[in-house]
Amino acid sequence: MRRSAIERLLPAAYQRACVPGSVLWALLDVMEGLHAPDEAILAEVDALFDPYRAPDGLVVQLTRWVAMDHVVASPRPDAPLPLPVGRLRDLVANAALLARWRGTPYGMRRALELATGLPGFAIDEPAEQPFHVVVRVPAAAAGQLSVITRIVEAEKPASTTVEIVLEEESS
Repeated sequence: MRRSAIERLLPAAYQRACVPGSVLWALLDVMEGLHAPDEAILAEVDALFDPYRAPDGLVVQLTRWVAMDHVVASPRPDAPLPLPVGRLRDLVANAALLARWRGTPYGMRRALELATGLPGFAIDEPAEQPFHVVVRVPAAAAGQLSVITRIVEAEKPASTTVEIVLEEESS
């Protein structure tokens, strides 16, 4: 808040007494300086909620706010993130779409593709095994099986069992 704006909030007697060089003038200058950092943050507050503009440290919190906390769940608070921050940003940006398709093969496949950055996931529902889902994971995602498992467990319908199969590399 500018010194002049603060001055306008004062009673008329104080406004008349607020002249350059006075104690009140200096006090209002100090008040303006104290407000400056907060006003800078408030001017850009929308960036805190935009997954692609938020600071890296806030992206994990955004992930939790959009009910994707199972992706970043870790047993220790100092554990490294299971995914690069860019992938977390993609998940947050697509959270509404993923919520709409949650519990469907499309929703699970899309969540896995966003989290891993890899295409090629296949979701099968064998006719001979009702209420069972087979998730076929591309070989390139072998190093991300722990996060894939967490996503599959969260995205599958509650009444189904699941089997995660790592595909072999094609030569």
